[in-house]
Amino acid sequence: MQKFQTLTAVAAPFPQRNVDTDLIIRIERCTGMPKEELGKYAFEMVRFLPGGAENPEFVLNQRRYRGAQILVCGEFFGTGSSREVAVWALASMGIRCVIAPSFGQIFFNNCFQNGLLAIVLPQAAVDALAQEAAAPGAKPFTVDLEAQTINGSVRFDIAPRNRKMLLEGLDEIGLTQAMEPKIAAFQAADRKRRPWIYPS
Repeated sequence: MQKFQTLTAVAAPFPQRNVDTDLIIRIERCTGMPKEELGKYAFEMVRFLPGGAENPEFVLNQRRYRGAQILVCGEFFGTGSSREVAVWALASMGIRCVIAPSFGQIFFNNCFQNGLLAIVLPQAAVDALAQEAAAPGAKPFTVDLEAQTINGSVRFDIAPRNRKMLLEGLDEIGLTQAMEPKIAAFQAADRKRRPWIYPS
């Protein structure tokens, strides 16, 4: 999994509330496709017009936000079904960080399993960042996971376990494997205490 340490990138304001996983990626796109190719279908229902042309009103189709790697979103982002494919689709289109007042819980957890930083901030702070991203001549945002800051001044909290996973590029399996010396030490001590548990 790709490490996340410091990211300096264009931030796009996407303040729509209740963006569910079906809007992020349609259910029929969730099977039979490599995860690396899902990005072209992310936000398909709002990104394209019925005839297939790009919707010029959609924020990520606007010239200044093409290639944005940070989304500043409305509350309850990623609600709905528990499809991990929604996170894959965002990552495939280049999104590395999503900032919102709240998230669907399963989506939120899936982000950290796939190298995407989900940041929860108060509504007022998210609104201020969205306005900053939308301002003419807006500069790229810098998200520093080590310092837990956005643009050097906006602090965010993150669970230590999630922070470690992103900084070191580990999913849950990798996180467990990193504890192998501790696991081996426990097993050795336990074998002495309870030898009958272990086959000879």
